[in-house]
Amino acid sequence: LQQMLSMAVEVDRSPTCSSRKIADYVFPFILHIPLRSQREALLNTMESQLLRCRLLELLFQHSCDVPTTSSMSLDKILYFLSHSSVLPQFQDETATWQRWDEMLQYLSLLLMSYQTFPLAEHLRSSISDRMDLIVQQAKPRLQDSDDISQLDIQLKMNDFMSRMQEALGQPFPLQIQEKLFMLQ
Repeated sequence: LQQMLSMAVEVDRSPTCSSRKIADYVFPFILHIPLRSQREALLNTMESQLLRCRLLELLFQHSCDVPTTSSMSLDKILYFLSHSSVLPQFQDETATWQRWDEMLQYLSLLLMSYQTFPLAEHLRSSISDRMDLIVQQAKPRLQDSDDISQLDIQLKMNDFMSRMQEALGQPFPLQIQEKLFMLQ
């Protein structure tokens, strides 16, 4: 399945466009996956970083009270950090801290996926164009919204931790502390 999805993204002249179409189709099914382990297995084994990034973006857009229309960027990831509520209640009954833990896991995965496709591999270009870019050793272009400061990160992380502390009402479990440190 993962190889087929990866090839489906690549067959179009515009991988970005095809990944959006596929993600829009697949996303409702992800919302109906009953167990966290199954959702994570699907997302962690996804071969197409572009498709994984788009699916995670849709998941966070779905959990925002006010979705944003900006394009994918580091600034948008910070927006998700500030405006996402705990991910939608899936069919499994989990403790609140575990739902926050899953959200942190997906934020980290989104960040890693995003850093892979625009900054390292020219995945926004078709395969034929990508080969030319690699031969020319062209550097991928950064977006203006990728220029964020350490202060921006710190403020958003502090706000996020305050919201999480308020929701949990107890000290963070070690697992969450480690994921917060890794995300930051």
